[in-house]
Amino acid sequence: MVSVLIAPDKFKGSLSADEVARALERGLLEAAPRTRVDRLALADGGEGSVAAACAGRFSPEKLTVTGPTGRPVTAEVAVHGRTVLIEAAAVCGLGILQGGHKAPLTATSRGIGQAVRYALAGGADTIVLALGGVATTDGGAGMLQSLGALLTREDGSPIGPGGGGLADLRMADLAEARAALTGVDLVLATDVDNPLLGPTGTAAVYGPQKGATESEVRELDDALAGFVRRLEAGGVTEAARCADAPGAGAAGGLGYAGMLLGGRVCSGADYFLALLGADDLLAASDFVVTGEGSLDEQSLSGKLPVALARRARRLGVAVHAVAGRCTLPEDRTAAHFRSVQALTDLTDQDCARDSALSAHLLAQCGRTLADRWIGRGGTETSR
Repeated sequence: MVSVLIAPDKFKGSLSADEVARALERGLLEAAPRTRVDRLALADGGEGSVAAACAGRFSPEKLTVTGPTGRPVTAEVAVHGRTVLIEAAAVCGLGILQGGHKAPLTATSRGIGQAVRYALAGGADTIVLALGGVATTDGGAGMLQSLGALLTREDGSPIGPGGGGLADLRMADLAEARAALTGVDLVLATDVDNPLLGPTGTAAVYGPQKGATESEVRELDDALAGFVRRLEAGGVTEAARCADAPGAGAAGGLGYAGMLLGGRVCSGADYFLALLGADDLLAASDFVVTGEGSLDEQSLSGKLPVALARRARRLGVAVHAVAGRCTLPEDRTAAHFRSVQALTDLTDQDCARDSALSAHLLAQCGRTLADRWIGRGGTETSR
């Protein structure tokens, strides 16, 4: 009996990672019913991270925190033992802005700090911040404030919300926030390597997609630079070094704030693969099916399908990819995947916004994989 691991990322805007996996499984088993299938919904630190963790060993817990515009939001964290995973996009993400109205200067990360406090109150000794998809560009100032940091104006009052509020910062004291995380392993899961400031920093690169105009991007970058200077003046000697570090610009600067609290940046893809036990499943599989919404140049820099393929290659396990679309020529994918199928090659319709169509086409891809790579009797072929 052939053993297949189906381990995709989400198809953003269409299907969750688990829905992608189930659709592929349905088609594969229709064509090769004697196949043994394991499903593993993946995430790399962005949207869907809690759902992916909870499809594995983690359990969801709901809490109410401050959303990006100051309104309360109900979010889920994922809990396993004394490890708590917090998905930044679920707390202060672009996807939860009321009416889709963006707030580039005032969106706050305060709710992230509240979620961290929730985890600490429950006895967590490992807190994973899944960084991606946020509406904020506040350098993590809101998170730091809700953990006890003093970020004040000239008159001693707290600065206002968002990156815009940082323009009024005159004094910074992180002592209480740092003390709150003493003895905790703070993991900053991201595959973004931007620094905090400058032309490749968080405001310049990600500000526009959060609604910032050209002048607002400059305003945000200047405010973040002032944040770094005030931290240095307040005795945070590593403030400038951390601002230059890869990943500081993740999630509107949440990566930076996490570093100031002693957090360690790690590859979101590799961390989640390890967290979800991918290696054990790979070792027990004859081949793997993975995929994501868009297989492109960014994928080759270490996004989930390629990160999974690298692990599989070390174990001698072949990997097949299914994507919503693929913009890479075969000579760019062959080093990682034995075959690639793209939904856009199967329809003229916009499947990226049609979940039912995407699921139907994924099942078709599953049948194609079975027909080509698994015999009808359930034995692997080399065709």
